[in-house]
Amino acid sequence: MKKYFQSTVYVIFVIVTFIALAKSFMVYENPFNIYENPLVWLALIGFVLVVVFKEMVNIIATTKARELQNEKDGIVPEEPKPWLQNLIKSWTKAKAIEEEQEIILDHNYDGIKELDNSLPPWWKYMFYASIVFAVVYLVRFEVLDGDTQVMEYEKAVAEARMEINKYKSTATDLITAESLTLLTDAKSLKRGKAVFNLNCASCHLGDGGGSIGPNLTDEFWILGGGVKNVFTTISNGGRDGKGMIAWNKTLKAADIAKVASYVISLQGTTPAKAKVAEGEKWEE
Repeated sequence: MKKYFQSTVYVIFVIVTFIALAKSFMVYENPFNIYENPLVWLALIGFVLVVVFKEMVNIIATTKARELQNEKDGIVPEEPKPWLQNLIKSWTKAKAIEEEQEIILDHNYDGIKELDNSLPPWWKYMFYASIVFAVVYLVRFEVLDGDTQVMEYEKAVAEARMEINKYKSTATDLITAESLTLLTDAKSLKRGKAVFNLNCASCHLGDGGGSIGPNLTDEFWILGGGVKNVFTTISNGGRDGKGMIAWNKTLKAADIAKVASYVISLQGTTPAKAKVAEGEKWEE
């Protein structure tokens, strides 16, 4: 009676859990995306493990009961071969030492005899697979003139650039030099000043007069003036080898836009120690 009760409970558990998991998967737009619904997938894996564990327990219990019955009946089972030996034998086709007389060849080199063992199946199948691969490769790249690795890379890069441009054309919150407009509100300039003092003042001084870096308050610019050029310079860095680093890996685009606008707001101010003008005079 106890056995039937346990079986009934197990069957009910399997049915109810399966239905619950099925409904959980139906809730999501992409039900098989493990990143969208990881908890459901964990529950599914746990459910499968419970079922497998239950079946393993049944098999072990059945085997143990059979052994006890055989022992009670006086039946001595044959000693099974280890599974590893069976696996090695199936993948090598090697003859046991006791059977080597069947495959020994009539060759004798100073007492050394040769066995006529067949090739291991794993080696033979890999050899066949290499032949198939060679034929496919020959037809693909030599007969049909398929793309080389360099061509595939260049196509992938071109497709990626197209996707980036498509994203840039549709993203409303994406800030680039082309889409940037000068920010003049007090909140944006306050944020730009804070970021400037934290990251830029060490080279340009707090008032923009210039130290290691050039003066930011005059009309002369090394890489072009205007908010778009300043944004590009901050984002991509200055001149190779002697300009400032690129800040696009450190600062967000929104902060770079605010810093660029703050730098433009320094135009015409009078710093305490103004560095000699560098570059060319910029006119909009």
